Amino acid sequence: MKRIFLAVCLSGIAVASYAQTKTATKKPATKKPTAVTKTSTLKMVGLKSALDSTSYAFGTSIGAGLKTTGLSTLNYEVLLKGLKDAFTGGKVILTQQQAQQCINEALAKASSVKNKAEEAANKIKYAPIMKEGQDFLEQNKKRAGVQTTASGLQYEVLTAGTGVKPQATDSVLVHYKGTLLNGKQFDSSYDRGEPISFPLNRVIPGWTEGVQLMPAGSKYKFFIPYNLAYGERGAGQDIPPYSTLIFEVELLKVNGK
Repeated sequence: MKRIFLAVCLSGIAVASYAQTKTATKKPATKKPTAVTKTSTLKMVGLKSALDSTSYAFGTSIGAGLKTTGLSTLNYEVLLKGLKDAFTGGKVILTQQQAQQCINEALAKASSVKNKAEEAANKIKYAPIMKEGQDFLEQNKKRAGVQTTASGLQYEVLTAGTGVKPQATDSVLVHYKGTLLNGKQFDSSYDRGEPISFPLNRVIPGWTEGVQLMPAGSKYKFFIPYNLAYGERGAGQDIPPYSTLIFEVELLKVNGK
């Protein structure tokens, strides 16, 4: 199914490229310029039949889709050769395995470049949030009762329990609520009216580290830097990128492995 879709992608792009090349080499008209209508525009790009229009439509649609992967350009002449070879039964230069490897590598590289660009843009856009978190943590660690771990996680003991401490591989039963630094609550098991169980090694790093410090029956307050929370991307609409988070966590029970 993927190969069929790829072939359709390439055919659409190739037709678009051929139409653009044909337009570029056409000599400029000597007649006085007139208003460009929809019909004349179609003729300018070489759409002389329903097949041409359909092909061009596939090209623009699929090209836009490919662009969302991060690809910025292709060698359209070579692409057209591959298309013709496939359609006419000519000898193809690459095996199916080689072709798939090329595609995978190109998409992986494009995705990496795109992600880095997005992260750089987010870092500029959300710089005030990141600085707010850094400033808060710097001041918060000076408060009496607040302890800071080597990772930068900060916590405060609200209620000291006497039960067993969980390990990262354990499942735990907890009540909790989470807020941003401005006090906005984004999640709460208390509001839902029931605690939640989950494996401790399948949550954000700040939780995995912090809850292991808690004996069962304890209630702690955690101040979690963005790199131990949801990082550069945030989480949904409620947690912006680079957000420092505050959680009140009540460890009700260690369920075990």
